[in-house]
Amino acid sequence: MSAIDSAPTSESSLDARLAAPDEETIAALEAIGGDVIILGAGGKMGPSLARMARRAIADRSRRVIAVSRFSDEAVVTQLEANGVEIIRADLSDPRAVALLPTAPNVLWMAGQKFGTTGDPVGTWTHNVLASVHAAERYAGSRVVCFSTGNVYGRSLVAHGGSQEGDPLLPDGEYAASTIGRERVFESVARRTGSPLMLYRLFYACDLRYGVVTELARRILAGEPVDVSTGCVNVIWQGDANRLALRGLSMTNTPALALNVTGPMVRVRELAECIGQHAGVAPVFRGAEQQDALVANVDRLHEVLPHTPLPLDTLCAWAVAWLRQGGRLLAKPTKFEVRDGRF
Repeated sequence: MSAIDSAPTSESSLDARLAAPDEETIAALEAIGGDVIILGAGGKMGPSLARMARRAIADRSRRVIAVSRFSDEAVVTQLEANGVEIIRADLSDPRAVALLPTAPNVLWMAGQKFGTTGDPVGTWTHNVLASVHAAERYAGSRVVCFSTGNVYGRSLVAHGGSQEGDPLLPDGEYAASTIGRERVFESVARRTGSPLMLYRLFYACDLRYGVVTELARRILAGEPVDVSTGCVNVIWQGDANRLALRGLSMTNTPALALNVTGPMVRVRELAECIGQHAGVAPVFRGAEQQDALVANVDRLHEVLPHTPLPLDTLCAWAVAWLRQGGRLLAKPTKFEVRDGRF
């Protein structure tokens, strides 16, 4: 079977793949025990991660709880149908956070990226102030705090991507506020001796959004691909979900920072791979710059060894998804942005 022939053909089949745990994820969650609470579970990634957690934990006495304001009722219905408990809460409200149930395993996914340029106060409220309430509420629990590669800023591609020990040089309000989020969780973890992982995720790809889908859409439409941002890292969202849940077993005191993504790849090569599956020659514009927002993933493969979905398969799936008219989320990654303004 070819990569395109194996592609998801409906949202239900796509969602099933995004939420499928592997043996390592099941074993990791079994080893740590206890309930799992996912804070900020209503976004692009949270629902599939919550369903994966529920599928991975056979013991139904262990709760999997998804917390968000949940603006999409279809998401709520799907989560409840899969055995995930729903709590509606505004995580920027300390009174609401105080009422949340205790859990030994916490994934913090809440935050704001898009619209940050026009709403700096909201950005810091969601990315920093809300983090204060959650970090204090769940002091003592294992916490995987979702962060971003934007904390590093751009680095020279020739150096192989930012490493976890590199200086954090934020570019814009969003990046600065995500550093603030990390520092809040680190501060509380240091004071209370709590185990923490800073999960610096670069460009997770669902077929409904992500760098690969954006490039595939442009290529199929005959639009030029700008290669000014010459390199990028991408990871299949199903892999990112599994690594986040496995990360609960790897939380540490002091905090462990971890770049989570795939190997660095040239945008030109990614576009050419997509073009081969589409039978369309990509059109390029711009000149590759020496720097980009890119990650070194050596530590990831040391700490959480895994076999990712092949990039060739992801490219093939994106082409098939678009050609069959698959739904898109209209949430661009803005991976080409070079001034930190999202």
